[in-house]
Amino acid sequence: MKSKAIRIAGASGFWGDAARATPQLLKAGRIDFIVYDYLAEITMSILARARAKDTNAGFATDFVSAAMKPNLIEIARQGVRIVSNAGGVNPRACAAALEKLVAELDLDLKIACVTGDDLIGRREALAAADVREMFSGAPFPAPEKVQSINAYLGAFPIAVALDKGADIVVTGRCVDSAVTLGACIHALGWGRDDLDRLAMGSLAGHILECGPQATGGNFTDWELVTDRIDEIGYPIVEIAADGGFDVTKPEGSGGIVNKGTVSEQMLYEIGDPQAYVLPDVVCDFSGVSIVETGPDRVHVTGARGLPAPDSYKVCATFADGFRGGTVITFYGIDAEKKAQAYAAAGFRSARRLFRAYNLPDFSETSVELIGAESQFGALRESPASREVAAKIAAKHPDAAGIGILLKECVGLGLATPPGLSGFAGGRAKPSPVMRLFSFLVQKNDIEIAVETKGEAVPCAEPAGTRFDAAALKRPPVPLVESIDDIAEVPLAALAWARSGDKGDKANVGVIARKPEYLPWIWKALTEDAVATRFAHFLKGDVERFLMPGTNAINFLLHDVLGGGGVASIRNDPQAKGYSQLLLFAMIPVPRSLAENLPCGKAA
Repeated sequence: MKSKAIRIAGASGFWGDAARATPQLLKAGRIDFIVYDYLAEITMSILARARAKDTNAGFATDFVSAAMKPNLIEIARQGVRIVSNAGGVNPRACAAALEKLVAELDLDLKIACVTGDDLIGRREALAAADVREMFSGAPFPAPEKVQSINAYLGAFPIAVALDKGADIVVTGRCVDSAVTLGACIHALGWGRDDLDRLAMGSLAGHILECGPQATGGNFTDWELVTDRIDEIGYPIVEIAADGGFDVTKPEGSGGIVNKGTVSEQMLYEIGDPQAYVLPDVVCDFSGVSIVETGPDRVHVTGARGLPAPDSYKVCATFADGFRGGTVITFYGIDAEKKAQAYAAAGFRSARRLFRAYNLPDFSETSVELIGAESQFGALRESPASREVAAKIAAKHPDAAGIGILLKECVGLGLATPPGLSGFAGGRAKPSPVMRLFSFLVQKNDIEIAVETKGEAVPCAEPAGTRFDAAALKRPPVPLVESIDDIAEVPLAALAWARSGDKGDKANVGVIARKPEYLPWIWKALTEDAVATRFAHFLKGDVERFLMPGTNAINFLLHDVLGGGGVASIRNDPQAKGYSQLLLFAMIPVPRSLAENLPCGKAA
């Protein structure tokens, strides 16, 4: 076991993140690794379509042109090593582009890529094998509709690449945290049996993977950050050999690092916090401790690890018709009614043409009036709005159906009720609906390799252990005494919250600002209470999980996003604002507690 602590910085949380992150982190200095996360499920389908048109495409080109090219000389000078999943569906092409760049800059850097995640060549066999979707039980989609199939690989192949001297490692699809954990395994000498350390390294990666969401972005107490959003600092973790780590950011940068920002990011896009299943370890985050140790610095400990599972999660994306929509605004008297009338007329007009052209009806339609609390459902409290933005959208089996709707909506422009307005460019166009299909593949059925200039080194993975979530021991629930003198306060006064998506599921993590608030939040926010709050969206169940280490609760909402991602026509298909809806909930607490709350939201 090596003893040196290392500094790892996160410079990208999605394909399109700010290019300023890399030079900012290099200027901060003393960085050992910079990691980049570019991939989401929909990104894979976009990259797959690009590769289908050009065999040299299919990777995140921004990584080469915007992150590496302007900064590679300084990266080489400082000896910073780079790990990125920018390889997308074509990591070999990404590595080749980097090799060309290194040669142009006359640098002595070694490039490696990890391969084996891409299973698109198996789509016919998977369809014939009657593979079922792991959540819905649906059959495998028609092979000709499948755009991408990728296994979520782990961190040990990345560590192998670094062990072999790679200065830059690119992967295809891996779990988001693997780019960080791979650096930890290599630099700190962790083995496969160091389960708690692997869990801590995975948590560090989870904190880094969304960039400034750990340093004040998307933060409940956003007022603490808003004056320097444009200068926000990207996160840095300083991780020791025992797995404990500090989270910080470049000195003098905008944003903030505190218990709230890091706790929110820990809960972002997770399900069962005691069963966060990754290829290298099953993580238990329920007992994690997050402690502020100085300005813009928190110390994190307490993640626990269970043996690695016996399978990889695989995600396929497939085409399932088309979608499209438009946004128009109305203002004045009865703005909502006018917008609803306009939308209804657009659908009626389109359906009239469907009948004339013998086209089927819409698969799904959606009208959401932003400004009229359409996101709040039955919990709406505001009076009728005098100005609204109407998002009108639909799905249809044929692109022509969406094209008709968009044309008819424009064509009604002079026939509408008064108050129509808007700022727009050209007319919107139909786009493919891409759905997600998730399933499991045994680890011994995946062939992983590390490639360097054409030389491939196999990276066989151990078989792993079948994971049984039913065997987990759950923490005792917090209890409160019966008190007569009760007052109601908004959840925002008692807690931070963060929400996110995974496919058609959403999670809302709630973190009590003080330990004494948690029992009252737990009592009020039952599964039924949360289900009621999201009833206008929710089609499935709600699960509730306790995280006593951080005085937090995680809610997992099933079948709530209308398909999620670009399979959805909702205004918020990724549940980014769901935490904001929950923060309005009124929580009964003892009057003595309510009277002693700090002013405002910040505790």
